Amino acid sequence: MPGYQVKQERVHFDGVAALDIRSLLDKQQYADPLGQAEALGISSAHWPLFGLLWPSGLRLAQAMADRPLIAGESILEIGCGLALASLVSHRRGALVTASDCHPLAGAFLLENLLLNQLAPMRYCHGDWSAAPAERQGAQLTPGVQGRFDLIMGSDVLYERDEGGALPLFIERHAAPVSEVLIVDPERGNRSAFSKRMAALGYRLEETLLHRDLPPAQAYRGRLLRYRREQG
Repeated sequence: MPGYQVKQERVHFDGVAALDIRSLLDKQQYADPLGQAEALGISSAHWPLFGLLWPSGLRLAQAMADRPLIAGESILEIGCGLALASLVSHRRGALVTASDCHPLAGAFLLENLLLNQLAPMRYCHGDWSAAPAERQGAQLTPGVQGRFDLIMGSDVLYERDEGGALPLFIERHAAPVSEVLIVDPERGNRSAFSKRMAALGYRLEETLLHRDLPPAQAYRGRLLRYRREQG
């Protein structure tokens, strides 16, 4: 037994086929027998968050279902959790790499690829914390390498990030001409992040998100689209 309980449900999006998703049963799940999550700085309270369906993740996935495909474009999802946006993009034929810092995110992604009869997809360890080097011995998968045309994430602006670790991570892995797509549920850290992105040469376009998606519930958030036309 893995030490935690799971469930399976079908998630629907406009314009693409539904996905069968294996997720944790609820926010009470926790299992870290080898201390891998603890070594990566993941507390017991934060441990289950990767494995749940979140409204912002649903909206990022829908945004990727609506977005036109660009031939040859490389995509990186950061803080992917259950990687809904990556799965939607992968199903549409995009070249996607999913990444997260949780030790089980890759295993859940593999299971969900199998559930939906999808081809393998690249997964990497992604940690933009201030001191990732101290945790390298705890990660079980290779870290993110290379540069990408599109970097996307949902609800990744959950900390104040006074040192700008996330923009620095993005800068390391973004192509000179690139796009960054973030769904933010009004966490309050958007302004500081946007200022740092502007300093890196990105222009911001914001879209208010108010359309409900299953599970039907009110949602307040923004789709932040940062574009850099030259390095």
